[in-house]
Amino acid sequence: MGKEESSPTRSQRMCARYLPLKEAYGIVLRELGADVEREGLLRTPLRAAKAMQFLTKGYHETVNDILNNAIFDENHNEMVIVKDIEMFSLCEHHLVPFFGKVHIGYLLNNKVVGLSKLARIVEIFSRRLQRQERLTKQIATAISEGLRACRR
Repeated sequence: MGKEESSPTRSQRMCARYLPLKEAYGIVLRELGADVEREGLLRTPLRAAKAMQFLTKGYHETVNDILNNAIFDENHNEMVIVKDIEMFSLCEHHLVPFFGKVHIGYLLNNKVVGLSKLARIVEIFSRRLQRQERLTKQIATAISEGLRACRR
């Protein structure tokens, strides 16, 4: 009888997910002249890889997942405004952070979105490498398309 293959553990899957980024950050640190064997930098490439995955997690999330079952029929046609949704992103040109607040307004047209979902849509698109102009358009398009799909 052959040896049974076991599926990888969560830790092994996570390690494999971060390995290419970890190696790349190690190269960057060495090229900058840092001693990557120094105690304070030993785990920095892995920490940086995990941080970058977190900061760009929007690539692995979809608006449909967020809006699923969160749009409700409501007999109103007024405008809804949500202000001061905090956001941060990374500039796609230099990978430096930028911060801001997003304000969203939309006409109900007999459909209402859970307000927390609007903030989550902002997060999906801000957690990608971005330009501010594109971010604005992506958020607006996602909300419009999400509401339109529910009206059908």
